[in-house]
Amino acid sequence: MLTVVPTPIGNLADISLRALEVLREADVIAAEDTRHSGLLLHHHGLSKPFVSLHEHNEAMRTAELLERLRAGARVALITDAGTPGISDPGGRLVRACAEAGLPYTVLPGPCAAITALVGSGLDASAFYFGGFLPVKSGQRANVLAAALAREETSVFYESPHRLDKSLAVLAETAPTRLVCVARELTKKFEEYRRGFAPEVAAHFASHPVRGEICLIVEGAEAARRREKAAR
Repeated sequence: MLTVVPTPIGNLADISLRALEVLREADVIAAEDTRHSGLLLHHHGLSKPFVSLHEHNEAMRTAELLERLRAGARVALITDAGTPGISDPGGRLVRACAEAGLPYTVLPGPCAAITALVGSGLDASAFYFGGFLPVKSGQRANVLAAALAREETSVFYESPHRLDKSLAVLAETAPTRLVCVARELTKKFEEYRRGFAPEVAAHFASHPVRGEICLIVEGAEAARRREKAAR
């Protein structure tokens, strides 16, 4: 049986009782970074055998884990933070189980994109998740232009090294659109910086950031409603 186990995105206390039970009973834990995940297990008083499963070995490791699952092993799948398969390794193993008819289940739990969306205060009734923004400037500009044209709220992951460039694009092309930068979620220095694109861009131009970042962009429909109500 494969169990997909979400892990905390920052605060190590943000793990469910069921997740701990699954990790405790697993025969093996497939982890993105075994050293990082070892700290989580140690924090909760657990010790289990690990195998690595990351973007560079996912194909090979999936075949190995399928054999273990066919033999009746209890496999727990985790990544460094959040829910496996959401901009993290794991999707290939779940698909392989589905195609092979092997049993699996997915536990509910932490996801930075959902946490950031709710905390942004922007419309969460419908949204688009775009994963990590492209590294190349031209592709990133196209993705952000699509976000501005989209009716629903858009949520992206972004590198702290490129955040200023993404905000500059939004500030120039949509100065009246609300955006939110959510960073260090659930940690000591958690921050939601929300405002019009030029305001948020100006703030981070003078306040360089580190750590995990989510960028949330107001959808066109919500922007129209807000502007109409302000008239």
